[in-house]
Amino acid sequence: MSHIIGYIITGTIITSLFDLNGTSDLHILDLIAEFGIVFLMFTIGLEMPINKLKKMKEILFVNGSIQVGVSAVIIYLLAKYIFDIDTTSSIIIALAFSLSSTAIVLTYLKQSKDIHTPYGEKSTAILVFQDLAVIPILLLISFLSNDTLSLGEILTNTFLSALLIILFMFTIGKKILNWFLDFSSRTRIEELFLASILSIVIGTSLLAHQLGFTYSLGAFIAGMIISETNYHIKVESDISSYKDLLLGAFFFSVGTKIDVPYLLSNIHYVFLIFFGVMVIKAVVIYLLMLAKSNKSDSVKSALALCQIGEFSFAVFALAANDNILDKDLASFLILVTVLSMILTPFIVNNIYKIASFFVVEFYESDKITPINRRNHTIICGYAILGRIIAHELNKQNKSFVIISDNLKHVLLARKNGFMAYFGHLEKLPVLESLKVDEASNIIITTNSLIKKDLFVKPF
Repeated sequence: MSHIIGYIITGTIITSLFDLNGTSDLHILDLIAEFGIVFLMFTIGLEMPINKLKKMKEILFVNGSIQVGVSAVIIYLLAKYIFDIDTTSSIIIALAFSLSSTAIVLTYLKQSKDIHTPYGEKSTAILVFQDLAVIPILLLISFLSNDTLSLGEILTNTFLSALLIILFMFTIGKKILNWFLDFSSRTRIEELFLASILSIVIGTSLLAHQLGFTYSLGAFIAGMIISETNYHIKVESDISSYKDLLLGAFFFSVGTKIDVPYLLSNIHYVFLIFFGVMVIKAVVIYLLMLAKSNKSDSVKSALALCQIGEFSFAVFALAANDNILDKDLASFLILVTVLSMILTPFIVNNIYKIASFFVVEFYESDKITPINRRNHTIICGYAILGRIIAHELNKQNKSFVIISDNLKHVLLARKNGFMAYFGHLEKLPVLESLKVDEASNIIITTNSLIKKDLFVKPF
């Protein structure tokens, strides 16, 4: 089970034991927990330099907008005409349910290294677009609850604020960040460098919030800027523990929103809505990805993004506070969102197993039978150099096993009579199956452990 489940269940138990529902303590916790998402988006920005975003612009804007738009339209029609919910509430529900969980999915993609795979890159791009889409969604709620400002005035203010933050961050802000990091690194004082990073993350997120955007948008832009400097690797390593701690607080806060008696009395309706939304989003994303991706990547992208995201909490809470969404309905929708976030780790942690039910492919880690060898040599890769080494070791009657992320190479090695497996050496289950701790040598013959074509569908 994912540790995320532990955080959520702990939050539920403590809230129930001490009757914390509706207290100011939980509101303070929510503010702290929101910075878990802020630090996560900052680290994602560190892996998303501008050049990479330019290459992903079609996936980011075209696929992202289609996914959010089509999913929202279908859910809106169902909410209004099947469940007979009023128009305003149906719009809010549709937009909120079209978003996926950045916190859970990106955490998994980063830990598993799947963020570098084709399906991981596509999923990340759509998640980034969804985070950007939160801004107009929150603006729409502000407009629906605001009787003084017109839609044109709200849109004008938002456009000017967006232009201001982008111009500032990529001109003056970029120079300030570079000077800040240069100065703190030259001092060779570790705590000063760490303080500089924390100041940058918190400062940019507060700036974005003051201009009417989400905290995470400012942190994401700051991460993008730092990704093009020489400090991005050190910055990511220094901040990782703080990010994980705050993300833990976020998932704990998710657990505090579960009303156990209400959930038990309405659990059949909660599951019905959750599975309905999950199927709708999965089908939309699958068909969207299938246009320019293979079936395997399309299935995995659909599974990774079919849940409901954490920003839905903010949407439902804001709409309920502004009295444009019934509070009882908002409580029910929050329960659906929480259930989605509880089940999502089970899906993403077993995404290859689940995908194998829909498309037959070679997938890794848990399918490698632990080998029965000791003092063996592990050859990583079976290109030209790997083949030379394998044949030389075979001549000397040395015990060895081959691991490769190229299916053609794996099949060729097996054809030549060698023990070969398809997998990725940077994943712990693969290391355990190959008994790396009992190997005598590991010979790496690949140019990089991370490639774009990590998973190859058999022909």
